[in-house]
Amino acid sequence: MVRLLLALALLLVGPVADAATAKYTFTVGSMQINQLCSTTSIIAVNGQLPGPSIEVNEGDAVEVKVINNSPYNVTIHWHGVLQLMTPWADGPSMVSQCPIQPSGSYTYRFSVPGQEGTLWWHAHSSFLRATVYGAFIVRPRAGNAYPFPAPDMEVPIVLGEWWNRNVVDVESDALLAGQLPAQSDAFTVNGMTGLLYPCANDTFTAVVEPNSRVLLRVINAGLNSHLFFKVAGHNFTVVAVDAGYTSSLNTDTLVLAPGQTVDALVDTAAAPGSYYMAVQAHDTMSPLTFAASDTSTATAIFQYNGSSTNPPAMPAMPSSSDAATANAFYFGLRGLGTPAVPAPVDVSMTIELGLGQLPCDPSQTRCNGTAAAAAMNGVSFRLPGPETSLLGAHVNGLTGVFTDDFPDGPPPSGTAMAVGTKVKKLSFNSVVEIVLQNPSAVPTENHPIHLHGFNFFVLAQGVGAFTPGSVAYNLVDPVARNTIAVPGGGWAVIRFVANNPGMWFFHCHLDPHVPMGLGMVFHVDSGTTAGSTLPPPPADWVGVCDAQSYAAAAAAVAPAPVASPAPAPTLAPASAPGPANSPRAAGSPVIPPRAVDHKPSPNLPQHREDGRPSSRSAAGPRATGHLTCLLCIILLLFVLHEHTRPSA
Repeated sequence: MVRLLLALALLLVGPVADAATAKYTFTVGSMQINQLCSTTSIIAVNGQLPGPSIEVNEGDAVEVKVINNSPYNVTIHWHGVLQLMTPWADGPSMVSQCPIQPSGSYTYRFSVPGQEGTLWWHAHSSFLRATVYGAFIVRPRAGNAYPFPAPDMEVPIVLGEWWNRNVVDVESDALLAGQLPAQSDAFTVNGMTGLLYPCANDTFTAVVEPNSRVLLRVINAGLNSHLFFKVAGHNFTVVAVDAGYTSSLNTDTLVLAPGQTVDALVDTAAAPGSYYMAVQAHDTMSPLTFAASDTSTATAIFQYNGSSTNPPAMPAMPSSSDAATANAFYFGLRGLGTPAVPAPVDVSMTIELGLGQLPCDPSQTRCNGTAAAAAMNGVSFRLPGPETSLLGAHVNGLTGVFTDDFPDGPPPSGTAMAVGTKVKKLSFNSVVEIVLQNPSAVPTENHPIHLHGFNFFVLAQGVGAFTPGSVAYNLVDPVARNTIAVPGGGWAVIRFVANNPGMWFFHCHLDPHVPMGLGMVFHVDSGTTAGSTLPPPPADWVGVCDAQSYAAAAAAVAPAPVASPAPAPTLAPASAPGPANSPRAAGSPVIPPRAVDHKPSPNLPQHREDGRPSSRSAAGPRATGHLTCLLCIILLLFVLHEHTRPSA
């Protein structure tokens, strides 16, 4: 009996150690930053730019309570997290949830089984993504190793765009006029512009040891810009993209479309000194006469420990229109050959990406006749009205919110662009192959297309028009991604398995193109087994956006009432406060922005030799749940057994 109890206890030790829950609190609110010779009020998380990094191990559970102290509706998307059986935690506003209203909160709960690498999180409601973002790092679980040489140091590099204005106003001005938004004023590296901009006083510096191996986790969190990234005097070995491992690709230039991530090893074998990490726009618009990209350069410093910072060496950057360098990078990526490419194909689609114009909407009060628009297969996508999200309509059986007739191919040439909320319905576990065609019509540009809820294999890419049967697919070692850069006047072929029930957004990650209509939604049915059927949503999820649903969600998370003495009489009636996450009443005071100096996030970079999250991380205690209790019971039984056993 004793041996049995000890064996059970030992078996439980491993699962208990691995069954971890990382808990974070994200408070979204206003802050002020001094940058580019001016002070700008922004919306950020926990008073940081970038926001706090989430650091977990593969298989961990994650809980993030988002408290909205901003004056805007907000949601958070966990970019690249598959959200297996948790579509209500995905985050796109009005697709998977109703927005978190001012003074409201919502706790995202999900896990990351089978995923390792660099992901990220960002706001998925309006242009707030410009400043509401951060890294999401998933390391191998304890006892597992990277499939590449272990780094001595890891450095997150989050690239962004900066405006000297309120970004919500930037977007609003563009929407009202039916035009594209104003270009950003600068690029940033971990929230800082570097020394080449006016009034520059902050530069991110990564201090590295000579003769070591550094893993750079690079994220393009920019709204509108494809980016080139280089480190002077050093080359990269790319080992992962979009949290999918790759075979080693050696290059001196990283290319990242908005939404993409790259993990790259850098050997510090150069002469000790300081080297610029430089970021410039890759302008994909054709013809170039239509281009209006930010032409500035953001910098950070890659400094060998013990060396001087003056003057850093500057890398030679590609020209902004260097499509050859970009295509060589994208087309040269290969996976590790596992898992196998799914086959046979059950659903074949061709999705044509189009830019055009539509008549001004009545709400576009500054629009002059026609507004910039975009479409997939001739359908300019519109989110549902303010009454319900798409997932809320599906879960609650509401009709008239969307139609499931998204076309499998483009319309005949010359067909007028239509407007609608059309989704494509997919059977559970069906294999889906999509040819993404980016026409060569003027103007054209590279569209980074992001798929929520799935990774996909990139079977082929090219320029020109795709011709079926004329292209050899890579079915041996294709790279897996969640965001694909479809070249202007070119194409890409992707394939995935629809094994995750829910409503999943498929859209361009150039943010201005989303309200213009460059997106659609996959509606994936549940399967027939318990493990393939979507469970009921959590009680605090708001899928239907009415006051009753918000109140019910607030009640679901409210603490149980505690008996208290009757209140003392008052001379005048007092106004009772509303629920903790009820909308802010009109005319109620807003907490003024907090003025802070612009400092790097305290958790960038974070590194510990044991590979676990830093003690400075926002993660709370690791919950071990019922397994811990069971282990305690077994150990208690063992002690009682030993205590009551007759002595020899």
